[in-house]
Amino acid sequence: MYSFKNDYSEGVHPNILKTLVETNLIQQAGYGEDEFTNEAICILKNKINKEDIDIHLLVGGTQTNLIAISAFLRPYEAVISANTGHIFVNETGAIEATGHKVIAVNVNDGKLRVEDIKPVIEAHSSEHAVKPKLVYISNPTEIGTIYQKNELEELSQFCKENDLLFYMDGARLGSALVAKENDLTLLDFATLLDSFYIGGTKHGALFGEALIISNNLLKSNFRFNIKQKGGLLAKGRALGIQFSELFKNDLYLEVSTHANIMAEVLHNGIKELGFNFLINSPTNQLFPILPNKIIEKLEQDYSFYRWTKVDENNSAIRLVTSWATLETEVTKFIKALKELKN
Repeated sequence: MYSFKNDYSEGVHPNILKTLVETNLIQQAGYGEDEFTNEAICILKNKINKEDIDIHLLVGGTQTNLIAISAFLRPYEAVISANTGHIFVNETGAIEATGHKVIAVNVNDGKLRVEDIKPVIEAHSSEHAVKPKLVYISNPTEIGTIYQKNELEELSQFCKENDLLFYMDGARLGSALVAKENDLTLLDFATLLDSFYIGGTKHGALFGEALIISNNLLKSNFRFNIKQKGGLLAKGRALGIQFSELFKNDLYLEVSTHANIMAEVLHNGIKELGFNFLINSPTNQLFPILPNKIIEKLEQDYSFYRWTKVDENNSAIRLVTSWATLETEVTKFIKALKELKN
């Protein structure tokens, strides 16, 4: 059984594992005040090319979203998200458990636009309803699409004009950065957003996300929020070492490129067999539409998600490639699909 279910089925990139072992007995300060974490933050600031940002290393995506958003908002303030947004669909109400409503907007391609946000602002205009304050996006989105620079600039400008915070979930940000259609840089994100995070868990790290805070008004006492929400890791060195390894020699982009290339091979092979896709995704998530009978047979040898029912006889599945996906397994999947079609 080979898994195309997610991009964290494997453990950790060998380079990271090697460094974790080599540094294992070097004593360090705790709670992210170690030399490895300081080095990682310096490397990230250089890669982003912006010094006036705060960077906090956290364990996981849900934890990062929960800590950041709950820290940024007042008790009566709410979040605007696409209906596919991770905080709305897959985080067990984590944001709402902190007292902040998530207002979901129906979109077709996973991306929020100004015209999606305006009606929400207009519908929440008095103290008798929650006050929309933060716009949440993901890049890539949960269905693999990515934002273009002009789209992000338009959203950023609208948020500034309407006193809204602009926050981005970057769990798979590496995959977006190396996508052929991408025209955004890390500096663009740090300039256009109030805060965002760079995902490590889905890019070869054992665990870890790097939260970037650009807005000066959101920086003060942030570590208190991390500690209170259980996110201040005693052995913060483990996070520092991983992000140092991922970014000091562009390993982050290397592993992301591999994942995208494997997805492209899968996409081309499936397309050549005459199958369509639910959405055009330039990243490492694919959503081919297949007959249910073929899906049932594929599930005997491969692990993946059944994403959505298309009609009585066909469904869209989700295939995800990773930093460690083997091309031989991709080729075998395409071959198996071809044999089942025939």
